[in-house]
Amino acid sequence: MDFKQIQELVKMINKSNISELSIEQDKFKITIKQKDNEVQQVIAVPAPVAPVQAVAAVAPAAAPATAAPVAAAPAAPAKADNLVTIKSPMIGTFYRSAGPDKAPFVNVGDEVAPGKVVCIIEAMKLFNEIESEVSGKIVKVLVDDASPVEYDQPLFLVEP
Repeated sequence: MDFKQIQELVKMINKSNISELSIEQDKFKITIKQKDNEVQQVIAVPAPVAPVQAVAAVAPAAAPATAAPVAAAPAAPAKADNLVTIKSPMIGTFYRSAGPDKAPFVNVGDEVAPGKVVCIIEAMKLFNEIESEVSGKIVKVLVDDASPVEYDQPLFLVEP
């Protein structure tokens, strides 16, 4: 099972009322648990290194609950009731552009539409393009370039 398939599973679980899903294939096991329509824990464990991988995957899953309110607080005075948040679909390193000498994918004031790449998140040496799922104008970039991000951490605020 590749990373893109795992991302699609998480999205489908988020949109459904399934509370838990476990899949085992050969030496690979994944468990996705959901609470209140938000995925709370994602554990992907290759069988031979289960103890090391499980600790790495479980520990960061608890952090977004504390990180999200802190990141969203500064945006509250700026008409936060109509803003949409683009969140990180994974844990990794956030990059605003495809390379150090390249222009950022989006800047404050830029228009985005569903499918437009807004950033890259590097996870385990894989560079994943993160696409917008909403239409609107970028109001604020919430993460610094080359910063680590957690699952479900707010990255951008968009005015629809």
